[in-house]
Amino acid sequence: MFDIDLWREIFQSINKNRTRSLLSGFTVTFAILLFTILFGLANGLNNTFSEAFVDEASNAVFIRTGKTTKAHKGLQAGRRIQLKNQDFNFIREEFDAETEYIASKVFKNITASYKNKKNNYSLIAVNPDNQYVEKSKVNSGRYVNQLDLENKTKVVVIGKLVEEEMFSRESALGKNINLSGISYKVVGVFSDDGGDDEERIIYMPLSTAQQIYGNNDYLDQINLTYNPKFDYNQAIDFGLDLEKKLKSRFNIAPNDQRAVRVFNRAMQNKGINQMTSVLGILILVIGMGTLIAGIVGISNIMIFIVKERTKEIGIRKALGASPKSIISIILIESILITTIAGYIGLLLGAGILEWANTVLKTYFITNPSVSKTLVISATLILIGAGTLAGYLPAKKASKIKPIVALRDD
Repeated sequence: MFDIDLWREIFQSINKNRTRSLLSGFTVTFAILLFTILFGLANGLNNTFSEAFVDEASNAVFIRTGKTTKAHKGLQAGRRIQLKNQDFNFIREEFDAETEYIASKVFKNITASYKNKKNNYSLIAVNPDNQYVEKSKVNSGRYVNQLDLENKTKVVVIGKLVEEEMFSRESALGKNINLSGISYKVVGVFSDDGGDDEERIIYMPLSTAQQIYGNNDYLDQINLTYNPKFDYNQAIDFGLDLEKKLKSRFNIAPNDQRAVRVFNRAMQNKGINQMTSVLGILILVIGMGTLIAGIVGISNIMIFIVKERTKEIGIRKALGASPKSIISIILIESILITTIAGYIGLLLGAGILEWANTVLKTYFITNPSVSKTLVISATLILIGAGTLAGYLPAKKASKIKPIVALRDD
């Protein structure tokens, strides 16, 4: 049952000993404040790494070509390496067990027009698997499919912003859009987490573009995703093997780094994972150190508080107070101060992170925040430490005879 007299005594004690209460609260507030900021910054760095590649599959591999820089097998340097449909088929068949999705691309710049509106966009000719490599989300209609490739149909899938800019409030689905003088039917509208640039893209079937824009089987790029069951080392080995076989196919020197470039996200992911792991451990060690310092601080203060109140305890016992009631007053006071101070530290930490959010973005820290559960757990640990630190000396002091307590200096 709620004892109003008990709480009145507690608040009177806090008010009477403001310096002591402020010191106790400051120790907890500072510990939780620093704890919140440290873990918030760590989460901000992780958010930056996550958002940097949100528009592509995390297990993606990108294959691009250029000119040879070294002579090899009697062939001169400076040869232009051109990817073709046969190379796409070679990779798909040779590495069937190691790949999840595979897509080829041809890039074009076109002028789109619909009614009285006109704008320039990037056109990318693809095959169906590109949807999964690029992580495109179809909002309405469908994506490019296999029948489109086989029939070389004049259809396109447009980004959400293309629809907004060209069709205003109309739905683009089923409408015809003119791309550099040729009419195509819009069969789908997609969105992409990569941002505005990704949603200003128009996709069409690869075979259609190859026939209309060049009448050839040239490819600008081949993208794929490796088997998601691979660990980092397996994925890296796969990328190296892929590069080795492509260089052999095109008669490129093994140490020529420009003719065929295989960018494997696994290598990047492994480096990021190692860095974030080390950062996480470092932040955890610093955070736990801060927490331990807070525990030591609140414990020392509680021991001092009990010692300081020995005479008061003697008076209470002389007036008939039970040991249990004496311990309760000290512990409730400790828990109250620690809880309020911890909450203030949480608010200050969250507020500082929110205030510094814009500045921190320039240092590649995105949306720094911390789990409330984590901070509340840290506060509960401090409360537990303060309670334990206060309970032991309070229990000992409550057993002292009143006459001994009253003589205490």
